[in-house]
Amino acid sequence: MNVTTPAPVSASPASAIDWNEAFCSEGANCFRFGLDGSGRAYIGSTLSPDAYVSDSVEALRALISAVKAGAADHLL
Repeated sequence: MNVTTPAPVSASPASAIDWNEAFCSEGANCFRFGLDGSGRAYIGSTLSPDAYVSDSVEALRALISAVKAGAADHLL
């Protein structure tokens, strides 16, 4: 998984990412999901638009499934 802060010059600029509408939980904790033209998936915070995590769609799908199954509950 790649964490980008800010995006290197050689990487796709954030403007090339097609972001979905932000998902906001309680308060101002807003996250968004996106895809670029080459099929890479992104998760980013609305507070830092140039900071995001990127990987393949399959890898981020596995991450989200693990979080939903409780793999990160010890962090809460």
